[in-house]
Amino acid sequence: MVSTVLARPAGFESVFDSVGESRQTRPSMSSPSARIVIVKAQPIELCQLLKFSGLAETGGAAKHLIGEGQVLLNGVVETQKRKKVMGGDKVTLGGETIVVRVD
Repeated sequence: MVSTVLARPAGFESVFDSVGESRQTRPSMSSPSARIVIVKAQPIELCQLLKFSGLAETGGAAKHLIGEGQVLLNGVVETQKRKKVMGGDKVTLGGETIVVRVD
């Protein structure tokens, strides 16, 4: 399968397959629905990660969701919008879990 790296803000990378859909992999230690999000630099702010990963449509929406307590960081409700997220951290919103990986 051919992969293409799309342009993202400095320090971020997202891998898409040839038809433009996110390639999802399943980490062995995570829930079956978890997908990996690759970032080039850490830490990344939680609100930025939600927007970058597609869990939130905008930065403002991400901040709102975090402020309402709808986001879990490593299984614990997180309300700090600018909380620093590191490689290996798991973020869950609405039943969807992502795992941060640094590349």
